[in-house]
Amino acid sequence: MKKIAFALACLGLVGGTNAALAQTVVKIAFAGPLTGPIAHIGKEEEYATKLALDDANAKGVTIGGQKLRFELMSEDDQGDPRQATIVAQRLVDAGVKGVVGHVTSGAAIPASSVYEQGGIPAITPSATSPKLTQQGLKVVYRVIANDFQQGEAMAKFAANVLKAKTIAIVDDRTAYGQGLGDALADNVKKLGIQVVAREYTSDKAVDFTALLTRIKSKNPDAIFYGGMDAQGAPMLKQMKQLSIAAKFLSGDGSCTSEMLKLAAAALSPDVYCTQAGIPAEKMPGGVEFKNRFKQRFNTDVQLYAPYAYDAANVLIEAMKLANSTDPAKYLPMLQKVNMKGVTGTIAFDAKGDNRYGGITLNQFNGGKWVVQN
Repeated sequence: MKKIAFALACLGLVGGTNAALAQTVVKIAFAGPLTGPIAHIGKEEEYATKLALDDANAKGVTIGGQKLRFELMSEDDQGDPRQATIVAQRLVDAGVKGVVGHVTSGAAIPASSVYEQGGIPAITPSATSPKLTQQGLKVVYRVIANDFQQGEAMAKFAANVLKAKTIAIVDDRTAYGQGLGDALADNVKKLGIQVVAREYTSDKAVDFTALLTRIKSKNPDAIFYGGMDAQGAPMLKQMKQLSIAAKFLSGDGSCTSEMLKLAAAALSPDVYCTQAGIPAEKMPGGVEFKNRFKQRFNTDVQLYAPYAYDAANVLIEAMKLANSTDPAKYLPMLQKVNMKGVTGTIAFDAKGDNRYGGITLNQFNGGKWVVQN
C-alpha cells in the first residue's frame, strides 16, 4: 500500500508540475498577399507579426492567471477582395483572437464586415483608404496614416516645391489606388494645379503605352500613379521609353526597396513618393528593428514591417489592459491603448485611426529613397 501511495504521490507531483508549466495557446492571425505580384509586401508584414509574437512569448505574458503562448495563423488573401472575405471567415471560424491585416485597402474593406460580424479585432499595418475606418465598425483599427494625409502632403509638395501647374493622375482602380488618386486630385485643385488627365488601369496591367501616349499629348508637369510598385515600375520605364519629361509621383505603394530593383535604370531624381508613416531611421525603435529583422529573416524591411510589428503588440497590449484574451472583453480596451511602439506613439481616435500617423516624402537619389521632409 505504501508503494502504491508513493507512486500516486509521484504521479500527483508530475501532474502538478505539468499544470504549472502548461500554457494557454492564443492564436493571432496575419492576413495578406503571400503569393502574387505584391507578395513581398505581404511576407514582410507576416514576418514582422511573427517576430512580435515570438518576442512576447520570450518575455512571457500572463493574463487572467494563465501564462500565454501566442501562435501565428497566416492566410493568403492574394490581395483580392473576394478571397479576403473567404480568408476572414476562415479566421473567424478558427477562433483567432485578433488579426493583423489586411495589407491592402481593397482586401481590408470587404474583410472588415466579416470581422465585425465575428467580433474579432483587426488592425491593419498598411491599408490606407479612409473608407476603411469610415464604415462605423467597432473592430477596425489602423496604425498608419491614411490617404487623405498622403494626398494633402503630395499636393503641397507639387505646388510649393516642384512648382507644377499641370498634373496627370493615374490609378489602378483598387480601393487604395483610387482613394489616393482622388485625395491628390481634390488637394491639387485647391492649390491651383490643373488636372489635365485622369486615367485608369488595373493592378494586373503591365503595358501602359497607350495610356501614357494619351497623357504625353497633354504635356503635364507631373504624372501621379496611385498603386503598387508592381505596376509603378513598368509605368516609369515606359515613360522613359516614350521620352515623357514629366516628374513621376506616387504613394507608399511605390516607396519600396522593390521599386528600386524593378524600375532600375528608369529611376532618376525626378521620381518622388509619399510614405504613410516615417522612415525607420526616424522611428524611436526603427534602426534596432531593421537590424533584428534582417538578422532573423535574412531580408531587408520593405516598408510596413515596423507597423505590422506594432499592430500585433497593440492587440496584446489591449488584452493586458482587459486582463482577458476574449475579443469581446479586450476590444473596448483598444480605445484606451496609448503605447510607445517601434514606429512611435500609438493611440486611436473614435474611428480607429492612429492619432499620431505621420507622412514622409521621398526622392530617388543616389540609388535609394532620400527623405525630403
